[in-house]
Amino acid sequence: MKKIEINPMTRLEGHGKIAIFLDDNGNVDEAFFQVVEFRGFEKFLVGLPIEEVPRTVSTICGVCRGVHFTAAMKASDGVYGVQPTSTARKLRELFFNAHYVEDHAVILYALGFPDFVVGPSAPAAQRNVVGLINVVGAQLGREVLKKRGYAVKIFEMLGGKPNHPVAAIPGGWSKTLNEVEREQIEEWSHELIDLAKLTLKVFGDVVLNNPAYMELVTGDMYRVPVNYMGTTDADGMVALYDGTQKVVDVNGKEIASFTGMEYIDHISERVLPWTYLKMPYQKKIGWKGIVDGEGTSLYSVGPLARFNVAKGMSTPLANEEYKKFFATFGGKPVHNIMGYHWARAIELLHCSERCLELARDPEITSDDARAPLGEVTGEGVGIIEAPRGTLIHHYNTDEKGIVTDANIVVATTHNKGPINLAVRKAAKHFIKNGKVDEGILNHVEMAYRPYDLCLGCATHAIKPGSSPVEVKIYDQNKELLQSLRNF
Repeated sequence: MKKIEINPMTRLEGHGKIAIFLDDNGNVDEAFFQVVEFRGFEKFLVGLPIEEVPRTVSTICGVCRGVHFTAAMKASDGVYGVQPTSTARKLRELFFNAHYVEDHAVILYALGFPDFVVGPSAPAAQRNVVGLINVVGAQLGREVLKKRGYAVKIFEMLGGKPNHPVAAIPGGWSKTLNEVEREQIEEWSHELIDLAKLTLKVFGDVVLNNPAYMELVTGDMYRVPVNYMGTTDADGMVALYDGTQKVVDVNGKEIASFTGMEYIDHISERVLPWTYLKMPYQKKIGWKGIVDGEGTSLYSVGPLARFNVAKGMSTPLANEEYKKFFATFGGKPVHNIMGYHWARAIELLHCSERCLELARDPEITSDDARAPLGEVTGEGVGIIEAPRGTLIHHYNTDEKGIVTDANIVVATTHNKGPINLAVRKAAKHFIKNGKVDEGILNHVEMAYRPYDLCLGCATHAIKPGSSPVEVKIYDQNKELLQSLRNF
């Protein structure tokens, strides 16, 4: 048996590796996606006042800072038994959509697009954002950076800082907008829409109009049929800040829906001996192993999953692109994971449109940005759609609002099973008869990039009482199990 390692994995947030095992003929027998770092935020949040938690969890990640901040802020509302005022909610949502724009833009241009613009088999030194700019030209690169910068300015204006925001308060938002600021955000929002249109044009010109790339986008080598989970509003449209969490099966049939603390009735997290990242599955289906297809209990989240569970987008330009997306694939659900990149670009347009809508809302400059606190309930759950997928923050507190327990289920955690399936499928497709080179291994790495991994966000704690490990690993091969444990 021969072992190949991709270590470290590249163009992602955090640290991980891929272990690929070849049989005697040089073909892939098994492949594993391993997370080799541990953060532990669930433990050291204990003892903090709940109102300090949003500012603390924003430091989990320099990219995902706004989403942890928002989910924890929503959970703090629950702990204090309060709902934010209408103005506060709109300010939060404006902040959140601006964060989406800057996040999606950096992920697309820095992590996803280099595989297509530069080429999947290009030298590794060129497959990066610098190589991308060398291909598309410095002028386009400057334009993207400039327009993305406007989203960061909105984030900073509302959140108080460009990196780790501070404006969260239970039941409200501490930073109101005046008319001059509102006009500025409205002007910047037009620039964000232009950025989104430019991004969709780049994707269309480079990928959709390239038959070789479309073979990767629509082919079976990157097709992972699992269940999908995302959030929808009352009309069934994609919802990012708040809504109902829905799950559909591999055929698109709804199999579950829930809100708030009901998540514990639907999601279980399985502990595995060869990775620090837990593997969630649909609790009512039960653990079926790391398998895809009908009957699997694994599910994915994120842009593609949101598209699969929803009826459409709530903004006009993005909704037209949503329709084009499914027309190209021939229906829903779409199981081709390269569709994540395209869906992400469409969401970039949706969030830009939503920023403009909110900036034009007359209520956005109201001073009514905080509701009076209720009694401490002792428990709060905040669920949002982070750019990478559904994010859950769940806190228990004492009667003074001091955190006694925390559970954070991050998008990359939800996606652990599908990512492992995608890496395994790509490895088996591209590695044949022992032939392995840099380009082939990058095609394997391309299987996880659509999920936009953030491994620093996803590894926090293995809680007491977690399900016992019953995973069958390579037919109980002790040599394999030991090699996987020796990170």
